[in-house]
Amino acid sequence: GVTICGENRVQEMTAHLDDDAYAGAALHFIGHLQTNKVRQVVGRVELIESVGSEHLLEAIEAQAAKLELVQDILLGLVTAAEVAGLREKLSALAAQAVGSPHVRLRGLMAIPPVAAGPDGNRPFFAKMRQLYVDIRSQMDDNKTSFDCLSMGMSGDFEDAVREGATLVRVGTALFGPRPPMHKG
Repeated sequence: GVTICGENRVQEMTAHLDDDAYAGAALHFIGHLQTNKVRQVVGRVELIESVGSEHLLEAIEAQAAKLELVQDILLGLVTAAEVAGLREKLSALAAQAVGSPHVRLRGLMAIPPVAAGPDGNRPFFAKMRQLYVDIRSQMDDNKTSFDCLSMGMSGDFEDAVREGATLVRVGTALFGPRPPMHKG
């Protein structure tokens, strides 16, 4: 019954694709995407949820152009520390995305700060919802495609939905906590 799956590590995503692990489900890339791994993701996922820089957006546009396709993306606020200057940054990225013929801007994605208790992230989610509305209102011809607000995870998805999320990420609730990445 799962219709959308997400991956946040390129290596795991490509291995799972090779194993046909997502049969019948759409795939979203939700993690930090490095420009040197764009070619492994573009055209292989329905949606890249974590585009947070001009450089990454340009790399996605270039790879999608090579493949002669249009890649759906969300502009991503990956950490709460990026909130300063967010409206201007996302407005500029939105304008760049709309002007990119091989990218379709579908909305925004945010990962909130660690909440200090129940309902702790509702103010953050409310701000993101308003930012989503504001950016959408600035768009002329892309309003029908700009329909995704991805925010909220296993611990706070109910608050995110209350504040307007259209996509939530609940991997921990389904699979348990991830083991830490080994560096070495």
